[in-house]
Amino acid sequence: MWPWEHLAVGYLVVALALRFGWHRSPDAWTAVAVAVGTQFADLVDKPLAWQFGVLESGTSVAHSIFVAVPLSVLIVAVAWYFDRTVVGAAFAVGYLLHLPADAMYGAVYGSGMDFGKLLWPVVTGPSSDYGSFFENFAFYLERLGRVLDSPRGLAIIAFEVTLLGSAFVVWVADGLPGIPRIGRPRGRNVRRVEHR
Repeated sequence: MWPWEHLAVGYLVVALALRFGWHRSPDAWTAVAVAVGTQFADLVDKPLAWQFGVLESGTSVAHSIFVAVPLSVLIVAVAWYFDRTVVGAAFAVGYLLHLPADAMYGAVYGSGMDFGKLLWPVVTGPSSDYGSFFENFAFYLERLGRVLDSPRGLAIIAFEVTLLGSAFVVWVADGLPGIPRIGRPRGRNVRRVEHR
């Protein structure tokens, strides 16, 4: 899955859970936590595999449930200790949603779902080395272009527009959490004070 897709899925789940479960919107820390959580696995695995050659695949260590679940529990526990449980949970939800999304995304490209990649080191997937970080990125971008040019391209574009558009609408409705509020009141109940 592409980074913006992971972010959209994670933000929608966290924002809607907060809205319907706790009748509130994400604050800036929660929005940043879900953003980092949704990207975390790729921020670890991709550079270590593609740029530095330390890992065999761009979906290995941080994409493994044997790493993701304990790390998520630890992060929520630390956040709970500092009375920021929602922030820790937002990171964990974003991170844990990343894994099955990547496993199912192969179906978009016709290669089927691959949940085995989530079981590293018990199951090791094929190498995803197409050169440097940018060469790998170019490979996946070119592959996306081929799929978009295929008969199912229109369905993929419709999915992208719906997913990203929905996430954007919810984010705007939530008050753009994560964007600095320069010149804007911090809360809904803030009164304007006129200086004379």
